[in-house]
Amino acid sequence: MRQIFLDTETTGLSPESGDRVIEIGCVEMVNRRLSGRNLHFYLNPQRPNSEDAVKVHGLTDEFLADKPLFAAIADEFLAYVDGAEIIIHNAAFDVGFLNEELKRIGRPRFTEFVAQVSDSLTMAREMFPGKSNSLDALCKRLEVDNSNRSLHGALLDAGLLADVYINMTRGQNSLVIDAVVAGGGDFAVAEIDFAAFQLHVIMADEQEATAHDLLLAELDKASGGKTVWRALVA
Repeated sequence: MRQIFLDTETTGLSPESGDRVIEIGCVEMVNRRLSGRNLHFYLNPQRPNSEDAVKVHGLTDEFLADKPLFAAIADEFLAYVDGAEIIIHNAAFDVGFLNEELKRIGRPRFTEFVAQVSDSLTMAREMFPGKSNSLDALCKRLEVDNSNRSLHGALLDAGLLADVYINMTRGQNSLVIDAVVAGGGDFAVAEIDFAAFQLHVIMADEQEATAHDLLLAELDKASGGKTVWRALVA
């Protein structure tokens, strides 16, 4: 199973109004293991950044002036994502921008190149209803180190999202499920006869038993009666 965590940075919030993608970051995971085969581009948007956007990502017009156009990297980008599950935090935003970039160069919509797009924000809202589910909030909740995130960055954020996703889905992927994925086919789980196992019982020694009786006596005294388990034995 090949999954790609994707994030973009943009000149503003509205692709319909002409805002453009200025950074793409992708982190690859294969069979729930980060492969290290990542992809990262800075892009010349051919238009100025909004001031608010620069405050978020710090990518100035001067920095982006000599970077390639989206058209120049499109084939490499599409070949990289081809056939994979793409995981994006607030997917509608990034996919909307990618669709506009592809439309400008006469290419099909983004979803036609990939197996599926999964929205980790939707997943987080289902897991943590009523709570903040921004990437920063999830990092804090799931103990993912985001101390280097003073500004947003597409590759940095894609990497953080990968760690967040692994933690969010850890309970959903047992060793059996991982074995099915790795094997690429059906996986039969053998039935285990637990009667064949001998359970070793370690009894308390005399000193431990005496200490336990003293503790129960103190509880009886404090409660004015017998503790439940002593009353049941009596």
